[in-house]
Amino acid sequence: PVSLQELELLKATLLLGEDDLAALRRSGDLLAPRVEEVLDVWYGFVAANPHLLAAFSNAHGQPDQSYLAAVRRRFGQWILDTAAADYDQAWLDYQHEIGLRHTRHGKKNQTDGADGADHIPLRYVLALLIPITVTLRPFLAGGGTAPEEVEAMHQAWVKAVLLQVILWSHPYVRDGDF
Repeated sequence: PVSLQELELLKATLLLGEDDLAALRRSGDLLAPRVEEVLDVWYGFVAANPHLLAAFSNAHGQPDQSYLAAVRRRFGQWILDTAAADYDQAWLDYQHEIGLRHTRHGKKNQTDGADGADHIPLRYVLALLIPITVTLRPFLAGGGTAPEEVEAMHQAWVKAVLLQVILWSHPYVRDGDF
């Protein structure tokens, strides 16, 4: 639903430029060996917030552990993919797929045959930008990375995650309003 030309306009609007893409690539080297640690932080945050854990829970309020594990594997890959994104048509198409997997109008639960909530409210998809990017910063600072490099990588992550969240919101929006 979003063309490559529209993607370029979004990137320009977000000030997501070549320096940011280079910083994302550098962040991948720092994050790749620590993906599981990052996921532990993120999953701890979700588990500590029942309104977020509900997306992975059945009608009786019980978390679907196999669903959580499957999403965790994809989330780990998402970290690596974000750091290495090509921003080509295949990447753009997958962002739409991710958006569909969050909505009752799309594919929520279908990929994993899960018994979770049938919809993730858009407000939480948008709000998670902050905990995802804020908690990533210490991992970017690991290994004695210079503060200005940490800042460059962190800003690139904020822009890249916001771009994805914008794209994921498409299935939530009425036709013609995106």
